[in-house]
Amino acid sequence: MQTPENTPPPNPHPKGEPALRVMMMPRDTNAHGTIFGGVILSHIDQAGAVEARRHGWFGFVTVAMDRVEFKQPVYVGDVLSFCTETLSVGRTSVRVRVRVWADRWAPPRETIHVTDAEVVYVAVDENRRPVQLKPPTSL
Repeated sequence: MQTPENTPPPNPHPKGEPALRVMMMPRDTNAHGTIFGGVILSHIDQAGAVEARRHGWFGFVTVAMDRVEFKQPVYVGDVLSFCTETLSVGRTSVRVRVRVWADRWAPPRETIHVTDAEVVYVAVDENRRPVQLKPPTSL
């Protein structure tokens, strides 16, 4: 039986389904008991790469990550959603925005915005040389 205490929050993510969802575990904590920022940065990079791969069957490497400011702490048990959107596509690069939301485990079980980042990926060939992107057939 669903009660207000165990009812999941509605999906507030403005861009629909996330590219990645991850539950934070005790191994992810820092000395302060919150989730280590580097763990979240790693997931941002992975989620952005999932979005970049929608632009072609290439290897993509990360070349830049713009300013990341953590607006709220993340705790063990929180489920993070990494929602992505393509901002621009260049000759060899893709710029992706990643928005991070936390579904809180502890009451009041709210969903909060944690951070945003813009990540730039470059398409590379098997020799790790930049290659030109072809226009996508569908996104």
